[in-house]
Amino acid sequence: MDAISWIAEQRIQEAAEQGAFDGLPGHGQPLSLKDDSHVPPDLRMACKVLRNAGYVPDEVTERKEAESLLELLAHCPDEQEKMRHMRRLEVILALIEQRRGQAVFLPDNAAYYAKLAALRLPK
Repeated sequence: MDAISWIAEQRIQEAAEQGAFDGLPGHGQPLSLKDDSHVPPDLRMACKVLRNAGYVPDEVTERKEAESLLELLAHCPDEQEKMRHMRRLEVILALIEQRRGQAVFLPDNAAYYAKLAALRLPK
C-alpha cells in the first residue's frame, strides 16, 4: 500500500470513529447494485452510460408492458376488455419474438393467458 492510500485509510478510519458517517442517507439500507455480469466487459461502460441517460432497450419496455397486460387480464371483469388486452399482448409478444428469433417466456401468468387464449368468446 502506498503512502497516499495509507493516509486516506487512516482519515476514513478516524472519521468513522468520530461518527462522521452516522445518519447518512441510506444508512442501514442494502446497496442498489446493478448486476452487469451478463454484459461483456468491453460493453459495460457503454451500457452504463445508456442506462444513466434513461435509454431502455425496446424489449425491456415491451416485456414490462406484456407483464402489466397479464396483470390486467387477471383482474379484468369485462370480457371485451380482456379480448382487447389479449390482442395487444399477442402483438407485443410477436414483436419480441421477431426481434429475438425465439419464443418468449412470461413468468407466472403464462398459464392463465394460455387458458384465456383458448376461450372462444362470442363476438
